[in-house]
Amino acid sequence: MSIDVALRLAGEADLDLVEVAPEAKPPVAKIMDYGKFKYEAAQKLKEARRNQANTILKEVRFRLKIDVHDYETKKKRAIGFLNDGDKVKAMILFRGREQSRPEQGVRLLQKFAEEVAEFGTVESNPTIDGRNMVMIIGPLRSKSEAKAEQNAKRDANKRGEKKEAKSGESVLAVEDDKANAVQVVEAEVVAEKPAKAAPKTTAAKAAAPKKSTKSVSDELDD
Repeated sequence: MSIDVALRLAGEADLDLVEVAPEAKPPVAKIMDYGKFKYEAAQKLKEARRNQANTILKEVRFRLKIDVHDYETKKKRAIGFLNDGDKVKAMILFRGREQSRPEQGVRLLQKFAEEVAEFGTVESNPTIDGRNMVMIIGPLRSKSEAKAEQNAKRDANKRGEKKEAKSGESVLAVEDDKANAVQVVEAEVVAEKPAKAAPKTTAAKAAAPKKSTKSVSDELDD
């Protein structure tokens, strides 16, 4: 097909003539909505970036004489990193004379490795690095698996929120219908009620003695 014919067909369909394979012989062009094509390409790129799996080395630092609360906090943070598919670099910072007791650092890192064994395995045993001791723990699952699970949870939460919103709208619609029905019934009842006759005023009623306005305390005084 010639370019002139292709351009004419694209114009008649109110679409664009886009070259999709310029290096092919002959070059390949396609009649399409170019704006929609660019949008879909951008969405695919965005999805690919979201699912991109890059393992990151996260660092958790300890002191040799760390207290229980700080240790548990750092361990929880490391477990979160491992669950996300990232590696953890556990580091002990030695101060002063602590450098002469590296065996205590080894015991602390081994204890740490045992307590996170459910989430990661030791890739590099404790080694001295200057004034520090370092150990590397790798996750049990890959970054892509962790990413896929996070995306699935996010999509499930979005679906749940949409479902709750629709349910709320349905309840409001039913309540509005009930309120309208009540108003209609009340209007019909009012329309069917006969008008009340005006009360008769008799001389006897007019001449009736007035009630006493004394309070209880006044009666007791009498």
